[in-house]
Amino acid sequence: MGTHYTGSPQEEQVLDTWIKMARSIHSVAFQIKSSFEDAGLTETQFGLMEILLHLGPQQQKSLAEKHLVSGGNITMVVNNLERDGLVQREVDPNDKRAHLVHLTPAGRKLISDVFRAHLSELMNAFECLDSAEINQLGTLCKKLGTRCGLNSGDER
Repeated sequence: MGTHYTGSPQEEQVLDTWIKMARSIHSVAFQIKSSFEDAGLTETQFGLMEILLHLGPQQQKSLAEKHLVSGGNITMVVNNLERDGLVQREVDPNDKRAHLVHLTPAGRKLISDVFRAHLSELMNAFECLDSAEINQLGTLCKKLGTRCGLNSGDER
């Protein structure tokens, strides 16, 4: 289902593409959410823990930037993860005003297990695309995200 908007051909094309992109994102997100929901994690909690698993300890500000969420939201998510014994905060030795968030042993075990299930679900979701299509999709998403001012590069 495309757009029902009547406008210039370019407007209709952009709206139609946006609808297809949004629907594909929602469809894949629905397919993969069980991996973290079954573990009792929200999407944001999973995302932050995945960043910590693959990049190591991070300042909260860095976590917010990498996951594209607000500072206030990061504080609440980290507080909840800390309450559940999955992360800890320590004073950053390079900046005494800041704290580094790192995984606890229990957090590392949980996210390692959940990430394997998540990756399996992603592989299933993307199996309709061949390698060249996956590369093309990644390139186009990066181009669009960068154009819109979002951090969608390879920094993560």
